[in-house]
Amino acid sequence: MPGNGDGNGFVRVSRPRLYERLVEQLLGYIASAGLGPGDLLPAERDLAERMGVSRATLAQSLVALEVLGVIDVQHGTGAVLVYRPSVASVLRELREHRDRMPEIVEARSTLEVKLAELAAERRTAADLAGIDKALDTMAAEIAAGSRGTAGDEQFHQAVAAAAHSSILASMMTFISELVRETRVASLGQPGRPQRSLESHRAIANAIRSSDPGAAAKAMQAHIDMVAETDM
Repeated sequence: MPGNGDGNGFVRVSRPRLYERLVEQLLGYIASAGLGPGDLLPAERDLAERMGVSRATLAQSLVALEVLGVIDVQHGTGAVLVYRPSVASVLRELREHRDRMPEIVEARSTLEVKLAELAAERRTAADLAGIDKALDTMAAEIAAGSRGTAGDEQFHQAVAAAAHSSILASMMTFISELVRETRVASLGQPGRPQRSLESHRAIANAIRSSDPGAAAKAMQAHIDMVAETDM
């Protein structure tokens, strides 16, 4: 008999996480309000008050929906509905996301640590300019109140380009959609955008110093941080 039973033939059912219950309520609201693709959800503060939860707790639920592509959170605009899924499909996809996170992080660690190491060995002045531009983009986004997702994506692309390894770069492109999941989930954590930017700067400094060991170590520390999410 499987070890997760209670000895009487019953299988223990995992308790839904709070953000999963809030996701259900949000989807219920979307349906009852008749919202469709392109429609804007109420402001975070209003939603939190209606649901009787803190904005931090609600934010985690919105991040979960953003990870799955149900909403698109745009700075200065708010959360825009992309499509209306069923509650069952969203909860299933959330649990699948949670189950595959360790494998995505493992793949990122395997590829990106090596890319950072190679970038420190092979980078050109043009490569460094691309990395710096990505850092500036992310810093500007964060200063404007955004999470810095565009700058984050540009930074990792710039590091991959600086490695001058077409095969590794192709492999990163192949898993790019899975990487997006980890990016959105990570940058949605409180205080994470600024920490991520500082982590990027440490990687960039090691690449600029032509120190492969330090670049690999900094990238591994960054990916370990990305893995620390509540989802």
